[in-house]
This record gives sequence, C-alpha cells and structure tokens, in this order.
Amino acid sequence: MRLILSDADMVEGLDYLERVDPRLVPVRAIAGPVDIRYRPPGFEGIARIVVAQQLSVSSADAIWGRFEALLGAATAVNYLRQSEEALRAAGLSRGKVRTLSALAEAEVAGLDLAGLADESPEAATEKLMAIHGIGRWTAEIFLLFCARHADVLPAGDLALQVAAAEALALQGRPTEKELRAISELWSPWRGVAAKLLWAYYKAMRQGRNVLPV
Repeated sequence: MRLILSDADMVEGLDYLERVDPRLVPVRAIAGPVDIRYRPPGFEGIARIVVAQQLSVSSADAIWGRFEALLGAATAVNYLRQSEEALRAAGLSRGKVRTLSALAEAEVAGLDLAGLADESPEAATEKLMAIHGIGRWTAEIFLLFCARHADVLPAGDLALQVAAAEALALQGRPTEKELRAISELWSPWRGVAAKLLWAYYKAMRQGRNVLPV
C-alpha cells in the first residue's frame, strides 16, 4: 500500500503529478511547500476530525482542548467512560456524541483503526462508513491525514472543489462526481494532489487555512 510517510514521498508524488498533468506545474509553483501534516492513526485522529466538522479552526481547537482535558487521553476506552452530559458540556453536539460513541464501541469491539493503513482505500472506506455517523468525507479525511494513504482524494470537500476549478481553469466548481473523475489521472498520488490543491487554495487567499484537520 502506497503511503505518504515523508517529505521525500511528497516530492515523489508532486513530481509524478507534474509529469502526468502539466496543468499542475504552475499550481505547484504558486502553492509553494506542501504540508505533509498528519494526525494519529487511531481513535484520537478520527475523533479530532469529527469534533472539528462544521466549526471554525478556533472553535474546534477550543472544544478539542476541553475534550482532551475531560478524557485525559483521547482513547476509545476513556471516551466510553464519560457521560453524555459531560461530553455535551465540553462542547460536543448530540450528533457528534453519538458518532464518537459508535466509533469508540467499534474500536473496543475489534476495529483496528490504525490497521486501515494496510488496507485498500476502498475497503477501508467501506469499513468506516459502516459506522453510524461516518460519511465518505470523514472516512477519506481520516485515510489521508491519519492512515496516510497516498491515493485518497476527498472529492466532496468544498475547498478542494473550488481550488480545482481555479487551478485547472474549469467552467465552474466541479461536483464531487466530476472531481473524482478528474482525479483518476492523478492516481496513485491523489492524496498528494489533494494536499497540493489545499496549499494552492491557501496561497491564493493570502494564507487562509482550509485544511480539515
């Protein structure tokens, strides 16, 4: 399984993308260095993604701080020890409490979240989406930033769609389906393409960070 484990992997992927799609040459020049950023591969990593959904960076960071303080360590076992009232008081919505409960229960029951790095993106996505509250975007963000899969592009991400439209001079913002079709050309480095497009979006907007984790 191809993973993004080092800066060398990132450079290899970027060089490949420039060869197969010359439209990305100026995109890389504008984007500058592409952040290899990653998160822990287990419950902590996916919990952080869920907590941050539909929140500003500052709000997500504040809630995560209270969440970590409550749990001590962000593990599935520690999460399941908390009452719903305590979790809600930390700032989690009722829906996020339910989703994280389902994730924690799945891991305690035997789901190896860290082990998803060794599975194909398709198989890993299917396992994650079988859990209550986990959609394709959440699954793919986890696989890219936590499991470090190199060939995952979260095509449902709004910032990626906007960046692709601008970078590739498309007629309007592509749909999720259209962006998936476009990204076929970038395989097996679609994850690097996603990180490149986020970096391009940031550069074009004077440093506005839209990374989902």
